[in-house]
Amino acid sequence: MDAFLSSTLAVAIAEIGDKTQLLTLFLVARFAAHRMAIVWGILLATLVNHGVSAWLGAWLVGWIPEHWVPWIIGLSFIAVGLWVLIPDTDEDEDSKALRYGPFIATCVLFFVAEIGDKTQIATVVLAARYEEALFWVVSGTTLGMLLANVPVAYFGGWIMQKVPLHWVRWSACGLFVLLGVFSFGLF
Repeated sequence: MDAFLSSTLAVAIAEIGDKTQLLTLFLVARFAAHRMAIVWGILLATLVNHGVSAWLGAWLVGWIPEHWVPWIIGLSFIAVGLWVLIPDTDEDEDSKALRYGPFIATCVLFFVAEIGDKTQIATVVLAARYEEALFWVVSGTTLGMLLANVPVAYFGGWIMQKVPLHWVRWSACGLFVLLGVFSFGLF
């Protein structure tokens, strides 16, 4: 259960203000009448992306000397925490995928947007940390992604005006740094 809760909280907080929220706003502006198709696209793209990422994290742990693992995981969490402090930019999301409708467009654009993103890296690190609980890591990171993006699909404009992003970024940074420190096994 620790893997699930840590994964959910880490990704939900890290996603606030992320480019995928901007992508969600873009998709809703483009396909306003199809919010549920967008939500289903987010779900599928996240499950596939984070499933592969979690598998990669668990696989990598098998190749790293055991006494290095807590330090690599801890430093990785801290690095992701610092990365959260750097705001994402709104990249050009115009794509040929848009012509295939809201579900396919969301699946493709979300999957691509998550490649190399901080939440994908966090999923790899969480899976390395909780290698015996990959199902719970993927479930948690997927739920975290949905918790951060589904409200944007329905209430995006209002939420983005009310949430102080600097506070959220510092909170996410603090959470990742704490996970990193605890991963060292010193406590």
